Amino acid sequence: MITVPAGVRVYLALGTTDMRKGFDGLSVLAQEVLREDPFSGHLFVFRGRRGDLIKVLYWDGQGLCLFGKRLERGRFIWPQAREGTVTLSPAQLAMLLEGIDWRAPLRTARPSCAG
Repeated sequence: MITVPAGVRVYLALGTTDMRKGFDGLSVLAQEVLREDPFSGHLFVFRGRRGDLIKVLYWDGQGLCLFGKRLERGRFIWPQAREGTVTLSPAQLAMLLEGIDWRAPLRTARPSCAG
């Protein structure tokens, strides 16, 4: 589980990314495709073609961190657009990392009124 510090934005890179890319390749994508500074302290999330692997690039103030997750079953839910970016909340990122459809989560029970 990645804890997202306050004020940090989470950017999804739309479309697919060559998952052979590492620190340098993904930071270039963040800079040129997403038009964001990879050293800003924000999180940049990339998904591979098959949809079962994502990588998260993050500058922690001392260096770049690269986190990866591969699902054994299923695929990560991703927007249909082929280019551009989407910003997620930390809660949506947590759902994404768990393989949950973060776009429209459903409550299993209605909140009850204390009365």
